[in-house]
Amino acid sequence: MPGFGMLRDSFDDGVVDPVVWSQSYGDPVEAASRARVPCTTGYAALRSASAYTLAWSQISLRVWPPAPGGASTAACSILVLSGVGGTDAGFLVDRAQSALGVYLRTGYADDGALFPAYDPVAHAWLRLREDAGSLYWEASPDGSAWSVLRTAPAPAWVSQPGLSLLLEAHRDAGVPDHAEFGSLNIARPGAVAATARAAAGPGPYARTGPTLSGG
Repeated sequence: MPGFGMLRDSFDDGVVDPVVWSQSYGDPVEAASRARVPCTTGYAALRSASAYTLAWSQISLRVWPPAPGGASTAACSILVLSGVGGTDAGFLVDRAQSALGVYLRTGYADDGALFPAYDPVAHAWLRLREDAGSLYWEASPDGSAWSVLRTAPAPAWVSQPGLSLLLEAHRDAGVPDHAEFGSLNIARPGAVAATARAAAGPGPYARTGPTLSGG
């Protein structure tokens, strides 16, 4: 079973690969070397095939979250999904609340979630990786020098086969927009500097529409 490090996409050919992103919904597209996911009161996402493991691997990418546009929640999620709905790990970026959610969820809940104030420069790139039994959530301004936002013991499911990557967008109201993602696992290598920040922020949302289970 390949690790997520084998899931690479520059989004530069103008076509969403139907094999790599076989569980997508809501009409995401590629434009200007970015994946573009609609952000409306419905749900849209790129979702990969359930074909990977996070053990000794990572996902890293450039993120452009949706504009607030009059919403109280206008967010994009970057989540590694297990085979159980609401059991996942990753990030939620909500510009409407100016917060970044850093999650390791079971049943859509995480008592240890962190909510640093969202910084579009410092948090331009996001990375989740597993190393020697630990998970690391990291951010970078350039995809090279990474700062640690959170660490936690890796739950058993991150080493299982059949995980998928979800890049989703949703808003509760306001003007429709889109989230954009780029350079999936095509970042420059760099050093890790330990930093952790926590503040009040958004809670994770649970989908209520007719979308795929697992997120």
